[in-house]
Amino acid sequence: MIALILAAGYATRLYPLTKDTPKPLLPVQGSRTILDLLVERLEVLEEITELLIVTNDRFYPAFERWEQSYTGPKQVRILNDGTASPEERLGAIGDINFVLEREQVQDDLLVLAGDNVLGFGLAGYLDYFHRVNTDCILVRTVDDLEELRSIGVAELDNELRVLSLEEKPQHPRSNIGVFALYIYKQSTLPLFERYLAAGGNPDAPSYFPEWLHSRQEMRAYYTEGTIEDVGTPEAYAEMRARLSSNEA
Repeated sequence: MIALILAAGYATRLYPLTKDTPKPLLPVQGSRTILDLLVERLEVLEEITELLIVTNDRFYPAFERWEQSYTGPKQVRILNDGTASPEERLGAIGDINFVLEREQVQDDLLVLAGDNVLGFGLAGYLDYFHRVNTDCILVRTVDDLEELRSIGVAELDNELRVLSLEEKPQHPRSNIGVFALYIYKQSTLPLFERYLAAGGNPDAPSYFPEWLHSRQEMRAYYTEGTIEDVGTPEAYAEMRARLSSNEA
């Protein structure tokens, strides 16, 4: 299995913090960055053979410097999608397809947002994927209506098969939030190109499974752990203070 970390966004809501520093490389626990914490979650997964990090042309040098200082056990490669401004961005699904075409990936694929801080390990999720042997999304219960309106929302049957999935619904059909942690079987990967060729929205990563679940079986994996995405400078300062305090 290959892990693909999506890190080609520009995080304009966090300006000026992210004017020259990509969001995944913001320090959140002492000198440790969001990306450092995410990669630590991946290092303990033996079946992950390689970490691919896709970024844009503006931030490519910063990620290359990070990669040169990385001393962990995984093979890491930084990929430049060639965009240089928010207006040019490929979108999350566009970046996934860019990587699939460039690298000719022939493995199962774990896709992660590069700007999330996870409060749980991923071994259980991978075990579940192998047990059900189908594409998977990661979900957790969300009771805040405004948060549900800002993420993907799913409906599931009793065996956790995905019945519906809607990105950023104004009227959520459930309290099952979908987060940017997906596992796709190698046989599914060619469908990204088909989705985009048919005019599919390339932006948010949940748009692809929203399209896919009605074409082939997809299952959901529940987590009770926290998934934090820092959206404002104030929220970033709060997270950094809390995580640094936990380390002390």
